[in-house]
Amino acid sequence: MAGRNVRNTRIASRAMRAAAAAACATLVLAACGSTKDSVSSGGGGTGKVGVILPLLTSPFWQSYNDYVPKMAKSEGVDALKTVNSNSDPSQQITDINNQLNQGVKGLVVAPLDSAAIAAGLDQAERKGVPVVAVDVAPEKGKVAMVVRANNVAYGEKACEYLGKQIPSGKVVQIMGDLASVNGRDRSEAFRTCVQKNYPKLKVLEIPAKWESDTAASKLDTLLNANPDIKGIYMQAGGVYLAPTLQTLKSKGMLKKSGQAGHITIVSNDGIPQEFDAIRKGEIDATVSQPADAYAKYGMYYIKAAMQGKTFKTGPTDHDSEIVKLPSGILEDQLPAPLVTKDNVDDPKLWGNTVK
Repeated sequence: MAGRNVRNTRIASRAMRAAAAAACATLVLAACGSTKDSVSSGGGGTGKVGVILPLLTSPFWQSYNDYVPKMAKSEGVDALKTVNSNSDPSQQITDINNQLNQGVKGLVVAPLDSAAIAAGLDQAERKGVPVVAVDVAPEKGKVAMVVRANNVAYGEKACEYLGKQIPSGKVVQIMGDLASVNGRDRSEAFRTCVQKNYPKLKVLEIPAKWESDTAASKLDTLLNANPDIKGIYMQAGGVYLAPTLQTLKSKGMLKKSGQAGHITIVSNDGIPQEFDAIRKGEIDATVSQPADAYAKYGMYYIKAAMQGKTFKTGPTDHDSEIVKLPSGILEDQLPAPLVTKDNVDDPKLWGNTVK
C-alpha cells in the first residue's frame, strides 16, 4: 500500500507540474498579446488582402491608391487590386462582401460612412477576417486598428492659422460629409476653437459632403451674400481646392498673398496641387494628411492582425501614438504637419515625392 501511495503521489506531482507549466505558457502568450481570442488570426499571416477605397476623384485618394501596391510589397502583403466604392456607402458594403466571397484573409478599408460601415465589419467578423480601417474610424464594429491622423487637430490648426492672420471678420469652413467622423471632428474642432480663442471671427459654414460641385455652387451663393469674406478653411483640398480657386477667380476675388483683398485660405490633404498653390500665393497653408503612411501602416497592421498580433496604447516607433477611442477601438494617430510657404519645399513631405 505504501509503495502504491508513493507512486500515486509522484504521478499527481508530475500532473500538477504539467498543469502549472501549461498555465504559465498561457499567461506568457496573453502577456504578449498573442492569444487567438484577442484578434482573428485571419490567414495565419498569409493569404490575399482586399483593399477598398472610398473614391478616386480626389488627388489624395489617387495618391493613396498609387502607394498601396508599393507599400504592400515592402510589408510583404499579398494585396489584390484595389476596389473603388465611388463615394457610395452602400456600394462599399457590397464591395466588402464581394471581397469576402473571394476568400480574402484580411481587409484594409477606408470607410465612407462611420456608422454604415458596421454592416461590412460584421460580415468580416463572422467570417473570421480581420479588418484595418484607414482614414476614417468606424463608430462600432470590430477592427484590428484604425490608421488615421488626429482630425480634431486638423480643425484646430486651421483655426489657429486663420485666427493669427485675421483679427476680425467672416471666415468660411467648407465642411466634409458629417456622416463621417472626419467631417464631424474637423468641423466641431474648428468651430469650437474659433469661438473660444478668436471671438471676433464669425464662422459661416458650407456642408459639402466631399463633393466638389456642391462646394463650388454653395460657395458662389455664399460669396454673393458675403463679399467681405476674409478667410476660408477647406476640409479636403483634394476635392475643394480646384472649385474654390475657380469660384474666387470667376468673381475677381482670387488675390495672391500680400495683395490687397487676399483671402487667407487653409486646407487639408497635402497634395502636390496644394503645395503649388501655396508657392503661387493662392492659398496659405494646408495640413499634410499622410497618404504614404496610411498605405504603409494599413499594410503593416493587417499583416499583424492576420498573424494574431495585438497592440496597446502608447507611443510607437514611427512618431505616432496609439490611442483608445470612446468605442474601445485602437487608433494609430499618425503625424500630420502644417505646411506653409516656410516648409512647403521640405523633401520629406509626401506631396513633394509624387511624380
